[in-house]
Amino acid sequence: MFIQTESTPNPATLKFLPGQTVLDAGTADFPSADKAASSPLALRIFAIDGVAGVFFGNDFVTVTKTDAVLWEHVKPAILGAIMEHFQSGQPVIEGGQSASGHASHDGPDEDIVNQIKELLDTRVRPAVAQDGGDITFHGFDRGIVYLHMQGACAGCPSSTLTLKMGIENLLRHYIPEVVEVRPVAA
Repeated sequence: MFIQTESTPNPATLKFLPGQTVLDAGTADFPSADKAASSPLALRIFAIDGVAGVFFGNDFVTVTKTDAVLWEHVKPAILGAIMEHFQSGQPVIEGGQSASGHASHDGPDEDIVNQIKELLDTRVRPAVAQDGGDITFHGFDRGIVYLHMQGACAGCPSSTLTLKMGIENLLRHYIPEVVEVRPVAA
């Protein structure tokens, strides 16, 4: 098994590509070890000293490290953990996949929200996934779109710029009712 790695815009995060499917659908975010109980793979990676977060996409694993460790010290152990997991035959997530997605929204703004979700799914999420992360709709209130950034995008130095200059401009261009985009924590 050959696992490729790619850097992300977030210097604390690396994207690992095992060359096979990680999740059949959606994404899974484990911002801390105590949230990873359902994932043998995430638990294996969190057992490595210096790992601060784990995120799964369709064909990648994104790992965020603490500032106290260098990539040169943890990257070989992470590669080993991923390889061992896929050779073990264990599932990535036990008990079925708990794929994250957009929050539901009913009410008078339902048409606007559906347009927002469509733009996120077709224009934004594929680009964000290339950088090892995901972005999901969290809410819409009085012209303000609330989005949740995950994986490499969470805590990325350029995430505010991405939200304001990229996503906000895109949504405002296509949906005049959108006046602002704000990040939310999970």
